[in-house]
Amino acid sequence: MKQPISLHTTVEKSHKMGFWTILLFGINGIIGSGIFLLPNEGMKLFGPASLLVLAFDALLILTIGLCFAEDASLFKETGGPYVYAKAAFGNFVGYEVGFVTWAIRIIAEGTLYVGFATALAGVFPQLNDDVAKDIIVTILALSLMTMNLCGVKVASIINNTITVSKLVPLVLFIVVGIWFINGSNFTSFIPTGDTNTSSFSLAAITMFYVFTGVEGAVVAAGEMKNPQKDLPRVLIIIILAVAVFYILIQSVCIGVLGNSLATSVTPVQDAFGGIAGSFGKYLIAIGTLLSIGGICVSSSFITPRSGVAMANHGMMPKMLANKNRFGVPYLAIIISALLGLVIALSGTFGTLAQISAVSRFAQYIPSCIAVLVFRKTMKKRESNFRIPFGWLIPVVAVTISLFLLSQTEIINLIWGFGALVVAVPFYFLSRKNFR
Repeated sequence: MKQPISLHTTVEKSHKMGFWTILLFGINGIIGSGIFLLPNEGMKLFGPASLLVLAFDALLILTIGLCFAEDASLFKETGGPYVYAKAAFGNFVGYEVGFVTWAIRIIAEGTLYVGFATALAGVFPQLNDDVAKDIIVTILALSLMTMNLCGVKVASIINNTITVSKLVPLVLFIVVGIWFINGSNFTSFIPTGDTNTSSFSLAAITMFYVFTGVEGAVVAAGEMKNPQKDLPRVLIIIILAVAVFYILIQSVCIGVLGNSLATSVTPVQDAFGGIAGSFGKYLIAIGTLLSIGGICVSSSFITPRSGVAMANHGMMPKMLANKNRFGVPYLAIIISALLGLVIALSGTFGTLAQISAVSRFAQYIPSCIAVLVFRKTMKKRESNFRIPFGWLIPVVAVTISLFLLSQTEIINLIWGFGALVVAVPFYFLSRKNFR
């Protein structure tokens, strides 16, 4: 006999995210400040051929995303990479991945607060001092904390609105910009300076930053109505859409600015300014604020769920998973927001782009290998998605990831993976509570 659906279940389901909200959260979690700032780095490192580097990074993140999609089809709980690593490799690896995921997301979130304050000071120069910066990041952090404490529905509405709003200036930039592309800027479609494996790898690891954040959608799986069905489709759509978007933006920047792109501090803004004058510059400035603000919204929603996932398994204090009357983990939200604020107020964020990109591989590589493990250990579990071509795509994803890491400077590897070392003593102190 069919079991009746309880009122509690209905209410619980109504608070969760559907397909389109997940899609917008995923896009919002990837498209941030990077695309407004990194086109110049690509041009500087690899000339017009930076388009090929961007395409290479898109293929890499697609292989990683496919692995996430297959993993996600087997689980419906919050945690993402942490859940996959724990299920595939046991408590120690799971703890390491979960710890570094939460730590890096908090650091990156604090950096986004400062990025927003910096972008705002670019529009209003009178705000360009330390006191104004501290006030702005404090207001932003506390506002986002309050928003998330009010429940998933409020966060979803704000996220969806900001995501659509921040994409409008970029879409307009592409649609208008393609008519002003100078084809001669692509005639020397070869890297500038010395062409070698190291220069390509440096460009690839630097520009890979614009794709980081794809894991955010799977971290919040427990907040979704049907994650095992929706997440695989959403991940693939997100990655393909974002990749096309980025390649078009980079093409317009190169086509409009040419070699001067390499020395531009605000490339997209300068390119649109060259097309549409001060209107174009201010439109992109607004788009930059919306973009950074939007990714702050997405990140502030996802970050606490990394701690909640570990608390659910006894790997963090269980009180982190306690929920308020709106059904959200209020302690994890408050702690994540306040730690992010402390980092933002410290103001030391110079090399975070590369460090952040490098550190993500601590989540990506175990998640890719987990696909091969689950195919042996979870044969009977129902799955809505399976990567084609057998083991090929997970192996390619891991191989390319390891290759890029092997070409990365030691100091960035140390900073990027430092949290893995810090986590070790905490693991042994708390393992008696694991479940």
